[in-house]
Order: sequence, then structure tokens, then C-alpha cells
Amino acid sequence: MELGLFSLSLAVRDIVESKKFYETLGFNAMPSCGSVEEKWVIMKHGQTMIGLFEGMFEDNILTFNPSDVRAVEAHLKDNGIEIEVPVKGESGSGHCIVKDPDGNTIMLDQF
Repeated sequence: MELGLFSLSLAVRDIVESKKFYETLGFNAMPSCGSVEEKWVIMKHGQTMIGLFEGMFEDNILTFNPSDVRAVEAHLKDNGIEIEVPVKGESGSGHCIVKDPDGNTIMLDQF
């Protein structure tokens, strides 16, 4: 099973302040991956990616970008993992959300 790229999606209070902080740590906003005006940006430093999201969700989220989210969802279901938010539609982009045993949110997002 291929989970794809990994990033940490951070729920932030102030996108401008958070973006500036992570730029100080050496992260750069990725072109065409959100904007301060849209209240979300994806940033990268080497192989590390984070997403900053203001007002979109309450908790931080572990995010994976598989090439086939439906196959991953089927694998999880077959192994007894409860799907909190299932993939919508039969094809194309989509996402599903699961919780690990400690309640941490994991989003599998195919775009």
C-alpha cells in the first residue's frame, strides 16, 4: 500500500504570523499551494512539508497523499479500521479521514 507524500497540517490562529515563523525556520511557501488570502499555505523545507490552515479545522492532522485513496480506504476497512469520513465518489480526487488508537486524525488526500 502506497501512502504517498507526508505532511503535517497545522491548525493555526494567525496565518500571517505562522507563515512568518516557519519562514524564519527555513520553510518556503510552495507556488500554487494556497495563499495567505485563502487562509492556507503549504510550505516546504528540504523534504519536510507542512500545511498552515487558519480556521479550517480544530486539531493538527497527519496528512498523506496516496495516488489511489480508494485502494487505501479499502485496505483500512479490510483490516478493521473505522473510517471517520469516507471518500466521496467513485473516481478522481478525494479524501478519507481515520483516527489512530490515540485519537490523532489522519487524512488520506488524493488530489
